[in-house]
Formats: sequence, structure tokens, C-alpha cells
Amino acid sequence: MSEICSTFAVAKVLSMEKKYIIMAEEGERPLLDKVREELGLDLSGIEIIFTGVGAINIIRSLQHLDREAELINVGYAGSANFDLGTWVNVSEVRLNHPNVTYPEPTLELSEISCQKSAIKRAVCYSNCDFVLASDYKDCVFDMELAFIAALGFKNLHSLKYVSDNLSLHAYHEHTHGVE
Repeated sequence: MSEICSTFAVAKVLSMEKKYIIMAEEGERPLLDKVREELGLDLSGIEIIFTGVGAINIIRSLQHLDREAELINVGYAGSANFDLGTWVNVSEVRLNHPNVTYPEPTLELSEISCQKSAIKRAVCYSNCDFVLASDYKDCVFDMELAFIAALGFKNLHSLKYVSDNLSLHAYHEHTHGVE
């Protein structure tokens, strides 16, 4: 019996040390260089998991991971008022259903320690579709984080890079039409 317990304890310790970077798609990979260069984070030796966009892809991709593992969600996000290129260290996440009146659950995230002191701290609202306009300020919008958090991971961090300001016109003006 004690051999089984000690094997379980070793497996638990090993899984607690396991780290994953969670990204929606391969196209977000350039963000990892930005995380290293702009935020000073060492991401070497951390396994990357590309989940696909949206709730079903998140659940399928992450359902078998140990809930004690450390996850760092890195991805693009929209914002109504943060400048393009702003990094956000997400403090909490909520689902965003703009047409309902009941309160959405709030899921808190662990802060990730970055060498860059100017990184913003903000709430992230996860949606099932692209957000093109919002009255919410000082927050970001994505399509995955609330679903990752809802799976019950105990050590979840999220860094979001503001890639659009919820205005397709302003986005195309800023990028000169280059996607």
C-alpha cells in the first residue's frame, strides 16, 4: 500500500512541475518571441499546446491535463481602449453575454511575474464570437480564456496582446490593410 501511495505522490509532484503554454492557433506563435523580448520571460522547456479557437476545441484539447499543472495562456485580444501592442496580465476572466441580465461567474487567475513593469492588469471577457464594439473599458476580449479557467486549473496565468481595438476600420488603418 505504501508503495502505491509513494508512486502517486511522485506522480503528483512531477505533474505539478509540468508547464504548458496554451495558444489558440499556430499563427499566434510569433507572440512567444514578443513575450521573451518585451516581457523578459523565459519560456524554454515549456510544452506548447495549440487548442483551436472556441470552447469545444478548448475542452477537447485540455480535458485530460492535470489540474495541478501550470498553464500560461498567451494570445491575441481585442480592447475598446487599450492601445494596439499593449500587453495585459489578466487578473480575472468572465464570459461575456451582452444580452443577458444575470451576473456571469468571475474566475480569478494567478498573476505571472514579468520583468516589464508597465504591463497592464485587467479583466478578460471571453466570447463565442468576435466583439466589434463594447462599452466596457480597461479590459480585453478573447474567445478561449473563460473556457480554460472553467476546466478548473489551479495555476493558470494569461498574457494577452492587444491586436485590435474592436474597430475593423481603425485596425485596417493601423495595419495599412495588411492582415
